[in-house]
Amino acid sequence: MTERERLAEPFEENRAHLRAVAYRMLGSMTEAEDAVQEAWLRLNRTDTTDVANLRGWLTTVVARVCLDMLRTRKARREESFDVQPPDRNASHAGGSNPEREAVLADSVGLALLVVLDTLEPAERLAFVLHDLFAVPFDEIASIVGRSSEAARQLASRARRRVRGRAVPSSAEVNAQRKVVDAFLAALRARDVEALVAVLDPDVVVRADAVSVGTAGPREIRGAREWATGAIVAARGAQAARAALVNGVVGVVVAPAGRLFRVLRFTFAGEKIARVDVVGDPADLQALDLAVLEG
Repeated sequence: MTERERLAEPFEENRAHLRAVAYRMLGSMTEAEDAVQEAWLRLNRTDTTDVANLRGWLTTVVARVCLDMLRTRKARREESFDVQPPDRNASHAGGSNPEREAVLADSVGLALLVVLDTLEPAERLAFVLHDLFAVPFDEIASIVGRSSEAARQLASRARRRVRGRAVPSSAEVNAQRKVVDAFLAALRARDVEALVAVLDPDVVVRADAVSVGTAGPREIRGAREWATGAIVAARGAQAARAALVNGVVGVVVAPAGRLFRVLRFTFAGEKIARVDVVGDPADLQALDLAVLEG
């Protein structure tokens, strides 16, 4: 038996665990598979004779790979002005398809993935490893290059963001939710008249520079003027969900749990009077989000 064959069996026994860790770290099955494959390559390049806990060693390797990927992703987001949502139909050898991604996002919890996507890379790693997979803080500290206490604080900050504030149960929130549900239904059906019906006639829509791909923000006034363009550009509507945005019902666009856009609403009675389209990564991270399931 070759060394590669000797390592293959224990690696396969841990593959599902490693994939689960990587998916919660990255929110993408394609990237998770890449991280697991990188762990296999590193295993083959490393003398593990003295490794007493191969599962723990592999978990650490996958976590480090994911941390590097998250940091690279964050840097690219800060530099990117791409106005289109991630292409979930892109093929990838050995990767997942859009239907599988959707099932995985639902099984893990879209709300969790969306909030995780607002965390700093080290915070996300600390929370996922400790709170979801019970990895000790001493081991997390070695991965992020900080003290055990600092790793504990990272997880604590992430935990507060993930738990967020309790979702209020009030007539006002329920009324806002009905309007937003009608808004999303109109977008998905590409029904201009239905969309106009939930908008104030003098609605003001302001999109930041990242959202429109220009040097500055763009503002549109008037329900019909904006609705016509919104229907044409409603490619991400299937990935949109009602959410609490700073305590008011709005919309998050999160393909496979990857936060891409947020629509903040101001209501006037049963109409939407203002829409702020947020795409800037720094502004997205500053929002207090809670996805409304159901």
